[in-house]
Amino acid sequence: MPKKEVPVNHLEQFLPPGTGEAVLHYLHEYKVHLTIARERKSILGDYRHRTHQQNHRISVNGNLNPYAFLVTLLHEIAHLLTFEQYGNRVNAHGREWKSVFGKLLHQFVQNQVFPPDIQQELTESLKNPAASSCAEDGLLRVLRRYDAKKDNHHLIEEFPMGSLFRIKDGRVFRKGEKLRKRYKCTELPSGKVYLFSPVYEAVLVTVSS
Repeated sequence: MPKKEVPVNHLEQFLPPGTGEAVLHYLHEYKVHLTIARERKSILGDYRHRTHQQNHRISVNGNLNPYAFLVTLLHEIAHLLTFEQYGNRVNAHGREWKSVFGKLLHQFVQNQVFPPDIQQELTESLKNPAASSCAEDGLLRVLRRYDAKKDNHHLIEEFPMGSLFRIKDGRVFRKGEKLRKRYKCTELPSGKVYLFSPVYEAVLVTVSS
């Protein structure tokens, strides 16, 4: 998995203004080995606890916008702090981790480092922090507003019913009905059915008449 090791004092370029000092406090105090990874399809960040041979290790995707980067990094720091307090005696995203993550988010929310729309969504998420960083649909929608614009990229929920879309690995699907929280989509030409989150990003495929 390609990663680029980055000195922690250069981290500010990935973060929203005014947040570097608070984040660096945790990284320095716990001697975190931080890496900035290229885009990974399955995860935004990763944490590995310290051992006798290695320090705490955190990686975060470097292609995230500054607000998504900060939320993801705080998610991983919360794992670190939970490990320091409880070791491996608690669930990875159990109530202990949720409490720690909530307190971390609150520290930044109360200092108003986020734009109002993100601030509102994070305030809601403080009631029950999600297991995956940036996981709530509402938060993903507002964070996406601060991404660099990409031609023809849209969320699944924005595509017309029956339209074709292409995902990152090149596979093409036809959008179908919504089942509870996800859309039932059919892969072409295999006919296999998959469920997609409404905020999954894909490329609209235009069909020539």
